[in-house]
Amino acid sequence: MATTPETESLLDCWPRFALSLKSEHRSPKTVTTYHEAVKQFSTWLEENGRSTAVGELKRADIEGFISAILAKSKPATAASRYRSLHRFFAWLLDEEEIAASPMLKTHPPKVELDPPPVLTEAQLVRLLRACEGPRFLDRRDMALVRTLLDTGCRLGEVVNMAVTDIDKDYGVLHVVGKGRRPRAAPIGPKTGIAISRYLKARRTNPRADSPRLWLGQKGPMTNSGVFLAVQHRGELAGLGHIHPHQFRHTFAHRWQLNEGNETDLMMLLGWRSRGMLNRYAASAGAERAAESHRKMALGDL
Repeated sequence: MATTPETESLLDCWPRFALSLKSEHRSPKTVTTYHEAVKQFSTWLEENGRSTAVGELKRADIEGFISAILAKSKPATAASRYRSLHRFFAWLLDEEEIAASPMLKTHPPKVELDPPPVLTEAQLVRLLRACEGPRFLDRRDMALVRTLLDTGCRLGEVVNMAVTDIDKDYGVLHVVGKGRRPRAAPIGPKTGIAISRYLKARRTNPRADSPRLWLGQKGPMTNSGVFLAVQHRGELAGLGHIHPHQFRHTFAHRWQLNEGNETDLMMLLGWRSRGMLNRYAASAGAERAAESHRKMALGDL
């Protein structure tokens, strides 16, 4: 029997969908996330004796798979799989490879707002003090930590910064975000001074001719290199295990706490959806409520 688009399996269709994602400049991480969802769904269908042909899938297949994910993983994981499959079947529908999407009338898993881990002002002061010193690594890590904190940039965005991404007045860093979308990341005077001091120390590095901004002893820093540098400074500050993405959390949390404009926050962090705003609004709201409670001392009668 001849193969028609609707009788192709999920994995048969994957290479074309992956090509479509890459043509949209989706990041490798995003492509991997979609691939994991399609593979996991295909495996679940086979294990449960169901067809993997894209034209034969039903709403019950989607709901059964998501229920299975929820039984073993966090709701956020199930929600990620749901979004990936929703995008996959929307693409199949656009390509006219299926007559109807099995996602129709399905609902994404409910994910409770989980305030992200943020660093307190006292912790930030201790961390910055732990970066002080005249050595190359001290200068670099001070500039690195201040850049992460002051811009809220993603780890990959910081790692890929070039020396030429700094404007001549050190007032803005030029960032290439998800989907290769450029944006400006303003920095304050203290971050500018820290970067200026780092650039002076950077001239003594054996790899100073590298176009990449952040250097280790053996060459440009990688994601793991920045992760380890931040972790080391956190340990010196007595903060235990901290990671680069906490600075992004902290940036968004402090912005919301100070009632900064939400549209500006989206632009600064490179968000295209307002979904993340709710998470940080909940985090900042909880802190404001706690502070109000301390001031009112309602139980101190």
